[in-house]
Amino acid sequence: MPNIHPILDNGFQKGSDNFNGGTLKCHCPSSPVTVSIKGNVLHNHFCGCSLCWKPTGSLFSLVGVVSKDNVSVTANEYKLKIVNPEAAIQRNACKECGVHLFGRIVQDHPFKGLDFIHVELSQEKGWQEPQFAAFVSSVIEQGAEPSKMDEIRSAFKKAEVVQVSALIVS
Repeated sequence: MPNIHPILDNGFQKGSDNFNGGTLKCHCPSSPVTVSIKGNVLHNHFCGCSLCWKPTGSLFSLVGVVSKDNVSVTANEYKLKIVNPEAAIQRNACKECGVHLFGRIVQDHPFKGLDFIHVELSQEKGWQEPQFAAFVSSVIEQGAEPSKMDEIRSAFKKAEVVQVSALIVS
């Protein structure tokens, strides 16, 4: 079975409706970048696109959105760099370990005002559980074997995670 994402591979529980947020940390063993998140995420989902940060060996990321007003860097901001300043989502990654802490949209865009975050970078429990899987077929472009797609889709189906191959914003 391909390593889809640790949250799916190991099983996940429903999040808490009363969850108040937490702290994201990069993977640096000393002086990690920390980001405080107020409140829970919305639209938490597995993403198979080629741009999102993924745990080592995983085919998918897990990403949700929060208001940019609820995101604040609380330690070692100097270590952050924008991966691609031209991209719609400006992914802020640690220069040392490469982990993406948050992605911010600064251009005119339907999602402007929202930041994309990876809740698995937090030790706190209660984050919204995954709601769906997006860009599922895109993992083939990243090297996943096409012959494994039925197995990947079956794993999402077994976990009752709805799959889409694109997100359409109108």
